[in-house]
Amino acid sequence: MSPRSTAWGAYTKIASALRERIRSGAVRPGELLPSEAALSAEFGVVRNTLRRALAQLESEGLIESLPGRGRVVRPADEQGAGPARPKPPQYRQIAADLRSAIESGELAAGAALPSEATLTARYGVSRGTARQALADLCGAGLVESVQGKGWFVCGG
Repeated sequence: MSPRSTAWGAYTKIASALRERIRSGAVRPGELLPSEAALSAEFGVVRNTLRRALAQLESEGLIESLPGRGRVVRPADEQGAGPARPKPPQYRQIAADLRSAIESGELAAGAALPSEATLTARYGVSRGTARQALADLCGAGLVESVQGKGWFVCGG
């Protein structure tokens, strides 16, 4: 076998090994699985093979994918209930929270919005996710960016 080939059905063996880790408690509910790169190296397979194993566990409802974070073990009471319902992207939740603060008057016209760094820390997301939320609000005409200053509520 060449060094780049993978044994037929290797993904099922990987899925079984990861399933056993979940069932034994080695990886607890709510805990992130190791990265794709780390698992690929551990099992000696290419990422596509690993992704197939992870997709199998996801279809069984044992894990779910959290965009921007990775794959996490589902709570025990939700395991086996089939795939998790897709959650809306996190940037939409951030944008909805900021929109609510603007519409309620908590953030008045001309007020500065929390910085990207503050949003990333508050929501546990990447800076790109925070930027996407702000861009969504900008596209709706609710906020504007001032170069070098930050984001502000329009109308001030």
